[in-house]
This record gives sequence, C-alpha cells and structure tokens, in this order.
Amino acid sequence: MKMSKEQEYKKIIKENLNNTLDFGFLPELGKHKSGKVREIHFTSDKIGSNIIMVASDRVSAFDHVLGRSIPFKGKVLNLLNQWAMENTKDIVPNASVDSPHPSVIVQKLYKNIMIECVVRGYVWGSLAGAYEKGRRNFCGLEMPNGLLRYQELDSPLFTPTTKSEHDEPMTFEDVEQQLGRELAAKVRDVSLKLFKRGAELAQKAGLIFIDTKYEFGLDEQGSLFLIDESNTPDSSRYCSIEEYKKFDLIRQEMVTSQFKNVSELLKHKPELKIKEMSKQFIRDVLTEKGFSYGGTGKIPKLTDEDVVEVSYRYINLYEMLTGKTFEFPSAHPKVELLSKLQQSGLIMGGLAVIMAGSDSDMPHIEKIQAALADFNVKSQVRICSAHKQPGLCESIVKKYNTSLEPVVFIAVAGGTDALSGVASFHSVFPVISCPPKAEEYHSGIKNPPGSSNSLILRPVNAARHAAQILSFYNENIRKIILDKNNAKIKKLEIADKNTGG
Repeated sequence: MKMSKEQEYKKIIKENLNNTLDFGFLPELGKHKSGKVREIHFTSDKIGSNIIMVASDRVSAFDHVLGRSIPFKGKVLNLLNQWAMENTKDIVPNASVDSPHPSVIVQKLYKNIMIECVVRGYVWGSLAGAYEKGRRNFCGLEMPNGLLRYQELDSPLFTPTTKSEHDEPMTFEDVEQQLGRELAAKVRDVSLKLFKRGAELAQKAGLIFIDTKYEFGLDEQGSLFLIDESNTPDSSRYCSIEEYKKFDLIRQEMVTSQFKNVSELLKHKPELKIKEMSKQFIRDVLTEKGFSYGGTGKIPKLTDEDVVEVSYRYINLYEMLTGKTFEFPSAHPKVELLSKLQQSGLIMGGLAVIMAGSDSDMPHIEKIQAALADFNVKSQVRICSAHKQPGLCESIVKKYNTSLEPVVFIAVAGGTDALSGVASFHSVFPVISCPPKAEEYHSGIKNPPGSSNSLILRPVNAARHAAQILSFYNENIRKIILDKNNAKIKKLEIADKNTGG
C-alpha cells in the first residue's frame, strides 16, 4: 500500500533524527553571540552593517534549551521567515539582505527597540490560562467576561512585553515612555497590520493565525525596520481551519456541561484539544511530563515520536503557507551549509587560532600569521596565559569546540609551555605548539597523557602544517600547497639544469 505524504515525511524525519544542526558558530564570521536557537555573527558594531544568523535545529521551551534537536527545524524557520518578510515589505521595510543557505540569513544590524511586540487574535496560550483564573486586564487592556479558551477576539490585541530573560508585560503607556508617543503608536499600528496580513495569508492556505510576536529596529535616521524573525512557528501559533472546527464542539459542551472552563473540559475530553502547528506541541509534551514555566531539575526528554511529530508539523506548516514543496537536504546539514557558504564566499571553511601566552610574543605571532596568509588560511589571535588565566584559556577553547567549521590551534608560549597542554586537552581540534624561542621547546614534548599537541619550531612550518590539516576541507588551500610544492620542485629542476645536470 502506498504511503501517505505524512507517513512518507515522517519516515524521512525518523531516518534523520541524528542529522541535525546542533550548533551554528562560524568563527570566521567575526564577533559571535549565541541565542537559544540561533547563532548571530556581527561583521561590525556599526548600524547598517551585515549580521549573519544561522538557525540551528535546537529547540527551546519554558526558557530552557532542550537536549534534543528537531531535524530540519532551522531550515523551515528561515524559509518561512524569508517568505513572510517578502510578503510584508510593503507594510514596513525589513532587515533581510540575503540567504546563502536555507539555514542562514543575512540581515542589516539595526538598533533594537527592546520590546517584544506581541499580537493576539484569539484567547490562547498564556492569555487563556490567566483569563481562566479570573484575570481580565492584560497590558492595560480590559477584556470582557464570558470568553472561552480558543475563542476569536473581536479585534486583535497588542500586548507588548519587555525584551529580557523573563519577558514582563507592558502597558501601551510603558511603551510610550520607552519609545516616545509617535514611535510607540507606529510600532503598535505596524504590528497590527503585520498580524492582519499574516492572518490573510494564513486563511488563503486553510490556516488560522492565532498569535505572534515581532521585533523592530531603528537605523541611524530613526526609520523603523522589521528585524529578527516574522510569522514562524517558533514566534507564532497556527492551526488549520479544519482543526479549529473543534471549537464549535467545545462551545456546545460548555453550554450544556458543568465545567468551569475549557481546560477542565479538556481533562475529560482531550480529543477536543485543538492541535497547533507550532512548538506548542513540545510545551504540551513537557507539561504532561510535569515540567512547565519555573520548573527546576532535569528537563524531561523528548521521545523519537515527539521529535518526529514536531518536525512534521513545522514542515507541513511551511508547505501549506507557501504552497511550495519542502526539499529535504541531500547531505548532512553541516556539510551542506559549509559547502554553500564557501561557494558564496562568506567563509573559507577553516580557521587557524593562534593562542599566545603574552602580547610580548607578537613578532613571532605575526610571522605565523604571514605564513598562514600565504596559504590563504584565515587566522585569529587570542591572548591567554595558561598559568595566570587557566579558566579563560579553557573557556576560549571550549567556545571554538562548537565551531561548525574546522579549526587548528597554534599555541605560542615561552618558558614552561602549559598553554599547548591545556589547549590540546580541552580541544576537539588539533593543537600545534610553536614556541617563540626555538630552544624553549622541551616542556612542549613532555605534556601529560591526554594532552596531544604536536611541536613545530619554525613558524612557516607550523603554518604549513595547519594548512595541510585544513586542506582536507578546502580545495583552494590544497591547491596552494600543491602549487607551492610544484614551484619548489620546478626551481630545483631549473637549478639542476643550469648547473649542467
């Protein structure tokens, strides 16, 4: 019997449970900030410069990053984000510049207004929970009595929050105080227009746009831009129009039954719960396992079935909204991503990190950097004393351990070389010790078990060895190495010929 599309997609997802993009750090791209699910690289601190964001497959819930990633999630989020921004740029300009890979988006850096602009079209989520407990005032807005969970509101509500580790509700007066009256009004009006457009697009696709949040930034002239992400299942809730028909049954039940609210009804008739196409499914799973907001202790693990289900919901939402067929990657997402970014010229695909015990070693470091440049190998320098700053050295190495692209460390430390030992113990990447004084090499070959550094005394040779390691991943570096070899051989052949050989 032929499989349905859902069965086929779930089979592919299950086969790729371990093929996830868990990290997105690309050290070549510059200053880096890691979010809960995205890695952000700043090419400059200047407003208007490019920032490069990698959407990982990590998932967060209740302010925690879960231990399992969701296959294809990052790709779906970015594709939906591009689609949404393209379909709303007539309402407000956005920061989007390019997408060299489905999991990567390039945006302009703008000054974040530091407000989460939440818009709600239905009594849903945290608002529904608070409403059922008797609360009627939300962000300074009074809601009437008699509403039910899942019920559509007469008009969407703008319920902003602070942008902080734990978002706190704001009244519109709070927003005015932070932004000024004119900009506050514009932010609210644009948010509501964006929500209306999202609802229209969703309805055309047979979906209901339940609620969402937007972020905005300002350029140097004070113009407003939509930034971050827009209308994705991580920042929004959707359900199908067909699924929402359950609300008619819920309304009937609430008229004839004695349940005090819909949540009580769902405990007795869970089949009436409206299935969302968002990461709310994960929140529900964790809640059922006894973990929610403010939870402490170990976060419950998602089962394979949980992971497959949420991945399918994300993919299905993408196809319904955009009308496009989701293209499953043909290779591991990490391999595919690095290849695409190399082709686009954003990265070389490898990096040498020179870790030095003191800035007094700069002349030696500069020799290594110059030799690396001859092989077209990018380099970064970090100053860190293994004796005086062991914790810092460890944290630097562990940061690079999360790199998607290959890294080679070159340790530069004179006297007692503890740096190469510390670096090679904590690093998942190879470490080359190249002391600034060739005669001070003895400690570099006496590191204890678990410290696996190599030792090369000449800066040029250390750089060449780093290039050899990275050449496995970079054809350009490999070609340079071979060209240099051939040039030396050619020079010897000419010398031999000139001497009468």
